[in-house]
Amino acid sequence: MRRPPALLRAPLAASVILSAAACAPVPDGSAEDARTLTVFAAASLTGAFEELGGVFEERNPGTAVEFSFAGSSDLAAQVNAGAPADVFASASTATMDLVVDAGGAGGEPVVFARNVLEIAVPPDDPAGIGSLDDLAEDGVSVALCAEEVPCGAAARAVLDASGVEFEPATLERDVKAALTKVELGEVDAALVYTTDVAAASGRVRGVPFPEAEEAVNDYPVAVLADAPEAGLAASWVELVTSPEGAEVLSGAGFRTP
Repeated sequence: MRRPPALLRAPLAASVILSAAACAPVPDGSAEDARTLTVFAAASLTGAFEELGGVFEERNPGTAVEFSFAGSSDLAAQVNAGAPADVFASASTATMDLVVDAGGAGGEPVVFARNVLEIAVPPDDPAGIGSLDDLAEDGVSVALCAEEVPCGAAARAVLDASGVEFEPATLERDVKAALTKVELGEVDAALVYTTDVAAASGRVRGVPFPEAEEAVNDYPVAVLADAPEAGLAASWVELVTSPEGAEVLSGAGFRTP
């Protein structure tokens, strides 16, 4: 059999390769069909939202949920500065208002959860913390969130209402950072959310205190005005505010609104 001229072999080979590629199966969620939902959320929502993210991805094949967890005030500033995101979930209505007032929300925010403070101490509690008053004892070191962060604003409201005064050992940018100070043994206690204590079970111990009811935080969520994936964002809000979402949030220690 006569072989084709050398100049024709390359086109013939390319034709075979292209034919094979055309017959090959296309995997689900191909690069062309892949979509990304970007969610900015308060640090205290980390565990619950990651669980809901898995549910969302299963129900929306080819979709990836990417989270940015941080202090709500930092996230609000990023949204107002034009950071690309689809959803914003804040740990307080005050920080959500920063986005709404700047025209960054695409619709009316919806409150989907509530949270209260708790004192986090090391498992062996060497300082013997049993109440809010104990945080003001000599030699006790306490981590708080910065006041512009919702957990810091709640802590300030509780301390002012109860008349407890002390100088914090450190002011952190979000609640997870304050909790980490306790986990590392760098402070005797921290004022954090009950949900954060629950998430760190075994690494810290929680001390509830009645004064916490003076500052219960509402958590609102909203689709952002410039959301690249507005449809997916609306579906995320629907999941978070559904009975299934409430069950996940309740399991993480949040109150339902």
